[in-house]
Amino acid sequence: MEYTASVNKLAAPLVEQLLGQADKLRLGITRLDNGCTIIDAGINVPGGLEAGRIIAEICMGGLGTVTIQHSPYTANWPLSVTVYSSNPVLSCLGSQYAGWSLSHEKYYALGSGPARAMASKLKENQREPVEELYKELAYRDEGGTAVLVIENDAIPPLEIIEKVAAACQLQPAQLTIIVTPTSSLAGGVQVVSRVLEVAMHKAHALHFPLENIIDGSGSAPICPPHPKFVKAMGRTNDAILFAGLVHLFVKGDDAAAEKLANALPSSTSKDYGKPFAEIFKQYDYDFFKIDAMLFSPASVIVTAVESGNSFRAGKLDNALLDQSFGA
Repeated sequence: MEYTASVNKLAAPLVEQLLGQADKLRLGITRLDNGCTIIDAGINVPGGLEAGRIIAEICMGGLGTVTIQHSPYTANWPLSVTVYSSNPVLSCLGSQYAGWSLSHEKYYALGSGPARAMASKLKENQREPVEELYKELAYRDEGGTAVLVIENDAIPPLEIIEKVAAACQLQPAQLTIIVTPTSSLAGGVQVVSRVLEVAMHKAHALHFPLENIIDGSGSAPICPPHPKFVKAMGRTNDAILFAGLVHLFVKGDDAAAEKLANALPSSTSKDYGKPFAEIFKQYDYDFFKIDAMLFSPASVIVTAVESGNSFRAGKLDNALLDQSFGA
């Protein structure tokens, strides 16, 4: 599959929208001495739902549409996001997926968004992608600016900013970093807006041919924020695990579409059945001990476009959602 779109160029107008409407969106804008622009979406400023919606579209590399509306799908949590992308592989895996591990001393964060597609490292005098996924996607973005989204409650240190700029082969002044704490409204929206992305990531983990996924959409309830990180992070995950609904349109035969539908839902995981914060504590707060197959939407529809047949699996779990959200 060949990709020609530049996720950084497509996201640039959305970044300008955040900068131009910072007061309206209750964002904090700082330009560091090295020229890098930091957008604070909830650390020292309130941020909000609309800021989170725009940041989610930035995470998707300008290739996705995110809307906020009320939905009767869940019993007690009507405020929801709906995500749509006509290029779900590049938008979700090539941009939105939080796949760039960044650390310096005690600071650790995962980077997501368009800058991932620019990042590379020197290896035997050749530049190699920071993430192996880009070799499979056969995609590398280029351009004069880049934007990275970090889910953290603190501004990254200069060492990380310099590292990101160098990996993208840019000067820090050409880089924008958006920081969204998990406990903030904007942070909650941008994480829940990954409902389609987690389905794409699990399809990839299940070895479903990415080139056969041609379209997709998803929705999930927006969780109430929580001041404690583990609770806030648990709720953003549970919004997807217990009430995320994804519809994928795929090429190929019915058997492959049905197999994908049956394997995708979160309820197929051995760790399904309790709020994520409890699972995280059970495994001593180690993500890598949690079953990777848990990270997926609650319910899925897979439509085989060549036959016109659709296959549905999974379930909405209002009781677990209420337990997580503190009803």
